[in-house]
Amino acid sequence: MKRNIFVFKLLFAIITLLGFYSFIPCFSEPLPVILNEPDTLRENQVLYIGKMWSNKYYNVKGDQFLFSRDFLPGSLTINGNIYRNVLINYDIYNDEILIPKNKASIVQLNKEMVDSFSVSNGGVIYRFVNAQKDSMSDIKGFVNELYKGKSILYVKYKKEIEELAVDDKYDLFYRTYRIYFLKDGQIYQLTSKHDLLKILKEDNTKIKDFMKKNRLKVSKKEPASFIPVIRYYDSISQ
Repeated sequence: MKRNIFVFKLLFAIITLLGFYSFIPCFSEPLPVILNEPDTLRENQVLYIGKMWSNKYYNVKGDQFLFSRDFLPGSLTINGNIYRNVLINYDIYNDEILIPKNKASIVQLNKEMVDSFSVSNGGVIYRFVNAQKDSMSDIKGFVNELYKGKSILYVKYKKEIEELAVDDKYDLFYRTYRIYFLKDGQIYQLTSKHDLLKILKEDNTKIKDFMKKNRLKVSKKEPASFIPVIRYYDSISQ
């Protein structure tokens, strides 16, 4: 009986470790961290403030990350200090930022200290800001800043778990998102172009003419499609 218990514990430990190490990238050289000011031991310690991360969802199909399991090149701003050339992954299920500390461990950053971060994926740079630090009381966590002018356009990405979605046996991660528009200090959620036109009703005629002239199609399915309209609104608003 004791032998069976020992074997079970050993198998569980192996499975847990496999789930953890499947998310650790392989590096042949130390990770580069370049600061906007001269590097110091204290500044490096600030970068790694957080707790050690382990994967709790290895039994769920898919993953909890925005783009993929891979760490991506990017930069971080922590309490006003910029850290460039950092490898980052963004867990949108828990709204947490992960960075590899070394070849065998991953740190989950203290997100309350993070002002913003950027990652590069597929040749596109995505910039995220901490909503708590950017006066957006109606939004929690990090939001993708698609456009910033007089007004601002954000996307909030999230992943949920659908239980027993695969062959009635396995849970499945699926991604959702919400689009937000910040105008005159007020935050609005956009679900269609009609929401935007309703918010900008004082300039509806000009905006509709602009969209028609430029044959613009605005849809929630393509959050970036709101950008030309909002940029035009900013150019004509007082």
